[in-house]
Amino acid sequence: MRRRLLLAALGLPLLLAAAGLALDRAFPPHLARLAPGQEVLDRDGRILSVLPARGGIWRLATATEDVPPDLVALLVAAEDRRFWHHPGVDPIALARAAMQWIRAGRVVSGGSTLTMQAARLLEPRPRTLRSKAIEVFRALQLEARFNKREILGIWLTLAPQGGNLEGLRAGSLAWFGRPPARLDAAEQALLIALARRPGALRPDRHPDAARAARDAVLASRGGPAAGMSAIDRDFAMASAMPLRRLPMPRLAPHVARELAAGGVVRTPSTLDLPLQRAAEALAAESLHDLPERSAVAIAIASLDSREFRVLVGGAFGEEGRAGALDLSRAIRSPGSALKPFLYAMAFEAGIAQPQSVLSDLPLRFANYAPENFDRGFAGQVTAAEALRLSLNLPAVALLDRIGPLRFAAALKATGAPVHLPPGATPSLPLALGGAGTTLREMVTLYAALGGGGVAQPLRLTPGEAGPGSRVLEARAAQQAAAALVQPFPGGGPAGIGWKTGTSWGGRDAWAFGIDGRHVAGVWVGRPDGTPLPGATGRNLALPILSRAFALLPAAPREPLPRRAAITAGVAPDRLRLLFPPPGAVLAEGAGSVTLRAMGGQRPLTFLVDGQPVAHERARREASWLPPGPGFFRVTVLDAEGQAARAEVRVRAE
Repeated sequence: MRRRLLLAALGLPLLLAAAGLALDRAFPPHLARLAPGQEVLDRDGRILSVLPARGGIWRLATATEDVPPDLVALLVAAEDRRFWHHPGVDPIALARAAMQWIRAGRVVSGGSTLTMQAARLLEPRPRTLRSKAIEVFRALQLEARFNKREILGIWLTLAPQGGNLEGLRAGSLAWFGRPPARLDAAEQALLIALARRPGALRPDRHPDAARAARDAVLASRGGPAAGMSAIDRDFAMASAMPLRRLPMPRLAPHVARELAAGGVVRTPSTLDLPLQRAAEALAAESLHDLPERSAVAIAIASLDSREFRVLVGGAFGEEGRAGALDLSRAIRSPGSALKPFLYAMAFEAGIAQPQSVLSDLPLRFANYAPENFDRGFAGQVTAAEALRLSLNLPAVALLDRIGPLRFAAALKATGAPVHLPPGATPSLPLALGGAGTTLREMVTLYAALGGGGVAQPLRLTPGEAGPGSRVLEARAAQQAAAALVQPFPGGGPAGIGWKTGTSWGGRDAWAFGIDGRHVAGVWVGRPDGTPLPGATGRNLALPILSRAFALLPAAPREPLPRRAAITAGVAPDRLRLLFPPPGAVLAEGAGSVTLRAMGGQRPLTFLVDGQPVAHERARREASWLPPGPGFFRVTVLDAEGQAARAEVRVRAE
């Protein structure tokens, strides 16, 4: 008999354990609600942007490592003092809750542990005795599967915070605009209190009730157990309440969607949060000065690491479907913005050098007769001047010698392949933007130019940079970059090499710049590709580029010092008469001649044989009609008294 009783006593626990395992396998805990939204972080781990979980719920994964130790201590002291020691269920608390229920005839306290609360948050149910029994079972399951800190993580991720907010990380961002690691004691206590009755304790709707609940956590439960002094507690109780819910972080939304496609809960990026915020504000402000329905995209990257620091995929004047477009990846015509790389290839091949004299006169290439933007001609100019002035005839002539196929192959090698219609092949219009490219690809191209001719992909996520490939000789890249250094019209940061581009019909306005540390690009246009009235890269995109460089820390040294610029044939401040050049021979009866100058301090004065030529004094050109054949002296004077002159001859017909 005793033997049977002993066997029964030993077998009963085993039977119960087997039954428990069977129930556990048959009814495992449901963890689907733990699926969080996603976060994109900047290069220093700061939150750039968050995306909601399914159903539009702002639920962000929150572990104990994401919150201060004081918050954990405050939570345990306020909700479950024996949390670290019980197996998921606290018999003492349950017994006390049962006695209170019997005496009062209603539920006074639930006796729930933090583990039971986590189970209820995973599977919300009506508050009944049956639900309580299920919570007990689920709590035991959670304790068997997770350690105590992981269970706290479930609570921290799912605790309601009012409205569609779940979890202390989401609540902290929405109510205080900071992650929970940066909350003080009063803010921590409010989030803990809010989780009990999120609808009744929302500080924006019920500030008095929220304050009382927060103070109760600090005073009657959380204070002494959490190690707070009376002075600290009184100071925390005097803290102001948040009176409105803040928008969730949403910087770089296009990048956030792109990176979140990988499915990672927290994705680091190479962007710089303060710089990204400033660039987005700049893009939004710029819209006020642009034609209606315009959009602005901005990209800034580090030349050393070849990482994006800013990527504004598109700022729009009107909300709508266009806002979902990432215009940094839209294929558009770059206009003249490809010319610096073309000139660098010519310098490398020995076809020209910065100081070489090129001809900007009417020229036909078979059935192709390019013209300059202003439909005039500068005559004889140096290659560096032709690049800065963005003259079309010299650029097409250089491409004719280099070869369009070779040029297109070199662009592809830099990471900026040209996009042509199906069946089309590169041809001479490529020099003037006769192909498609994107803002990201163009910034990659200018990074190669500013990086001494070494091409590398620009990255959005941290990691080891891939090996670079040399696409240009360092000397040729530096010479082309040096030729671009000139003051911004209207003032701006010094020592920047910049170039603009305008696509055919004014559909796209571009500006790109390089200094010793960064490369930047700006695109202005309409998402639907329709023309912008009077659009040019110089008047629409370049002012934004200048302001973008003003946001950046000054380079430790100019990338192209003055002596390098002079070596490259560049003298940015010297007054020069570009056309007509000395000794030019003009044909009588050919019509007006455009006198053109470069450099110097405006306003300029043009004279022929000492007689002023009428023109707009703010402009660098004037129209002169020769009175007949003969020799003439053309002079230009600037505001500081500098002079440049040329003797020319008008030949009889």
